Amino acid sequence: MHGASLDFVDKASSFLGPYYLTLAALNAVVAGMLQFRLQRSGQALACLIATIGFVILGAFAWSGSLPGLGHGTEHFINSLLSGNRGAVVYTVGTAATLVVLYLFRRFFVQPVVAYVGFNLVMLLLGLSMTNPNFWEIVAKPDNVPIVMLVLLLGFFTWLATWKAVQNDDLARQGKPPLESLDNEKVLVWPDLVYTELICMVLLTAFLLVWAIVLKAPLEEPASAVKTPNPSKAPWYFLGLQEMLVYYDPWMAGVVLPSLVIVGLMAIPYLDFNKEGNGYYTIEKRKFAYVTFQIGFLLLWVTLIVLGTFLRGPNWSFFGPFEFWDPHKVEAQNNINLSDYFWINLMGASVPKVTSDMGTMESLLMILKREGLGMVLVLGYFLFLPPLLAATVLRPFFIRMGFIRYMVMAILLLFMAALPIKMLLRWTLNLKYIVSIPEYFFNI
Repeated sequence: MHGASLDFVDKASSFLGPYYLTLAALNAVVAGMLQFRLQRSGQALACLIATIGFVILGAFAWSGSLPGLGHGTEHFINSLLSGNRGAVVYTVGTAATLVVLYLFRRFFVQPVVAYVGFNLVMLLLGLSMTNPNFWEIVAKPDNVPIVMLVLLLGFFTWLATWKAVQNDDLARQGKPPLESLDNEKVLVWPDLVYTELICMVLLTAFLLVWAIVLKAPLEEPASAVKTPNPSKAPWYFLGLQEMLVYYDPWMAGVVLPSLVIVGLMAIPYLDFNKEGNGYYTIEKRKFAYVTFQIGFLLLWVTLIVLGTFLRGPNWSFFGPFEFWDPHKVEAQNNINLSDYFWINLMGASVPKVTSDMGTMESLLMILKREGLGMVLVLGYFLFLPPLLAATVLRPFFIRMGFIRYMVMAILLLFMAALPIKMLLRWTLNLKYIVSIPEYFFNI
């Protein structure tokens, strides 16, 4: 808390005090349920210890003494997640975390393990919010719903995975899935309507409290001479805004979003697996499950988190505890693949199209200049699908046929192109693989 203003200490104390006490109350309730309903004394004792710990933290927070992670820990995290290296660490680390969670899902979906993880996440969030820079990001009215959405996404992802693991275990035992055990028909009136009415009343009350407590993030009227820095799209478009860093607008704003829609429409026609419909499962639909989680969590949700919490002024990368200094400018030389080939490898100047060249001569010069990039792009989309069909995706090729397989393979390759392009940009400063500015065509 060194260097924090009294105003910030008052705001953080007024929030973190109730925050920690709420977590303490939650753990006390869970401890009571474990002890008196489930007779699990060891787990109840652990929750009781957590309750005492959160009460102590709440008391410290309310007194104005805010325990945090420490300057050393915050500096270490900033050094990992700041700049282009931070973007690589964030993306690769997220992918590695998802792989670990998938491979060891039977361990992580256990309610005890998940609840311990929940407490650790909430503790880390509370300790991090004692940093003024982190507070400014997380407590911003625009970002509060995003934090809540991330927490809800984590909960429902765990819930779905837990049910899938249970159903997979039941399938091995020759038993029906959980969904078939409670398949009694429920009438719309009164059962469903009553439930919807109660949810509507509770949600309305919640929104009223939200509107009173959290001030609307209204800013001054828009002006061309004074624009926000950073200027960010709404959270649901942050993924598209991030893609604009690596692709031209026609690709990031038109082609890739269109392929997402086309891919979702094509799923019923590409899916040949008749198993696992109507209930949660992973074992019977591994390929579909992994593909969806990569596309949704890794290529969409993580981009939203990246754009919200790590992208600061000038669209530069900042650590979560780093001050968003608008004067911080990262020197980045954006180099095309043709520059790498002709200048660095061949030691020659890059072929250029001049105004005195005819149309055919210009096209030949462009072909000469961008030939390597064109070969790589065509090889990626034309030669990789047959190679995959002959190796790892051979079972899919046999069952799907040529046309359905090629559609699926092209969609998957487009999906994989985004993280590949991101990593190339961050590590090699590679801007375009094929750059044809004469015809406004860049890849």
